[in-house]
Parts: sequence; C-alpha cells; structure tokens
Amino acid sequence: MSKFDEQITVVPRAVLFDNEQNAFNGFIAYNDARSKAILKTLAQYEVKRRGDMEEDPSFKQLISYCILENEDGEILVYQRLTGGGESRLHGLASIGVGGHMNDVPGEDDIMAIIEENASRELLEEVGLPVEDTAGLEHIGFINDDNNEVGRVHIGVVFKIKVHKEQVEVRETDTLSIHWQSVETISDLSQFESWSALILEQWN
Repeated sequence: MSKFDEQITVVPRAVLFDNEQNAFNGFIAYNDARSKAILKTLAQYEVKRRGDMEEDPSFKQLISYCILENEDGEILVYQRLTGGGESRLHGLASIGVGGHMNDVPGEDDIMAIIEENASRELLEEVGLPVEDTAGLEHIGFINDDNNEVGRVHIGVVFKIKVHKEQVEVRETDTLSIHWQSVETISDLSQFESWSALILEQWN
C-alpha cells in the first residue's frame, strides 16, 4: 500500500484551535491553557486518507513526537538520511521520534490511540519497547504554520526516560543517532523546524 493510501487520524483545524482562538506557533507546554483546550478536542478526531490530507490545511494530521532522555540528562538527536520517508525533511536533525497515527480498531480513547502509535514508532525506529520504560509523559504540543509540512501537522509531544543501551537504530539506511545535552546545542539551523522551536524554548 502506498503511504498516500494510509488511513490516518486528523482533527479539523477549526475544531482543534477553536476557530483560531487557541492557534499558536511553536511549542506550548501541557499546563498552558491552550494546550489543555487542544487536548480536549483530540477526541473529535477523524480518519482520512493521508494523500488527501497532505495538502489540505483545513485538517491537522496528528503526529506523535517523542523526546528520549537518558540517565545522564542527554537527549537523543537523530538525522533522517535519504532512505527515510518524508523527503521534505531529509538531511535535517531532529529530537523527536514519531510519525503519523493510524486508528486502533476497538479503541475510542484518543490518548490510548496516540500512545499505541507512538509505541510502535519507537520500537520500529530505535528498537525501544515502551513497556520497558516508565512510560510516555505528555509534555505539550508543537505547531508551525510557517512551512508546508507544518501547516498540515500538529505534534503531540512526549518525553520518555530511557537508558542508553535500550536505544538502537533499526533502520540504519534511514537514521543516524547520537546523544547530546541541550546546553551544547547551539546551531538550530541544522534541525527540522519542530525540533528547533522546542530547543529554542529550552535554551
């Protein structure tokens, strides 16, 4: 099946942002009033064909975005190589592991759906079984309407505490990884926009 025929979870932008009242650019933490309001709207998700959504800014595709932190307080930084899926992001570094979300038959709790999809991505991309960790901690949302990728996506951001040895690259043709402390990251131009916006706030 083509990735464009994949059935993914989306929320109408007007619903998600309450007709732009809660619209934002950048990262907002889970305890921000807008973040809390947006979280409640996720239950109104719909399932649509990915190919139809990629250029339709009236919907926001839900993306899991998991930041991995090791026992030394360093975060995982990875780079998408040319074998990876989203060609618009090749060559840029990222701090978020994740991807599009598919519906889960028999499950109607959107956060459970998001966590199941996030867990699958973590296992596929970096070999991490979430059940071997303390779990996913929802820390906020990331949005960037300033580019064509960002206009049709919203990131549901999680942090997950791991031990270094738990993480390995499964798909070496698509990803390369290293660990780095946030304080030592200075050149944000090397990062995809979502990662840069989060790091900008943290630094």
